Amino acid sequence: MQVPICGFDAKNAVLCPQCESKLENGQLTKADVDAAIKIARLAKTYPEIDKFSLFSCKEVSGEFVLYFGKSDIHTIRQSRTLYRTLQNEFSGKIWIVESEANDRKFIEDLFFPTKILSINVVWVPGGVQKTKVIVSGKWTSRFPIDVIKVANIVKQLRQLDIVIEFEEGQKR
Repeated sequence: MQVPICGFDAKNAVLCPQCESKLENGQLTKADVDAAIKIARLAKTYPEIDKFSLFSCKEVSGEFVLYFGKSDIHTIRQSRTLYRTLQNEFSGKIWIVESEANDRKFIEDLFFPTKILSINVVWVPGGVQKTKVIVSGKWTSRFPIDVIKVANIVKQLRQLDIVIEFEEGQKR
């Protein structure tokens, strides 16, 4: 298991002086530390979690964006039980993204399992750059993803203004 803090610290929920200084210097966030401890606790019960690589965790408005390795994301998406187990450890909703993702892949990961038809950069009057995301299907009140939260996460973590539209014409 790979986590942002020392494996020993994660398993014992106590930070060593080195990890403590990383936290104070801003190299680590409180969310990184909390997520590492939670993942280490779950690894005791779920052996597949022990193989995961958690690179980082960012908190945005009470929601948690977990940066995992590509193969770990595949494992989590294959098992609803594993996803629910991870979700139950956190106080807010979790979003699973690839650690080395570019902006396009980052947005696609946030919208998973919904299909993204296109992601384009558009210029609006005043010289402002926006990223237009076209989502497959149409928006309904039962749409599984809160597009406002996705837009907020992308703005906070990637500094991109996104406009989300649906294939069948309704803007959000």
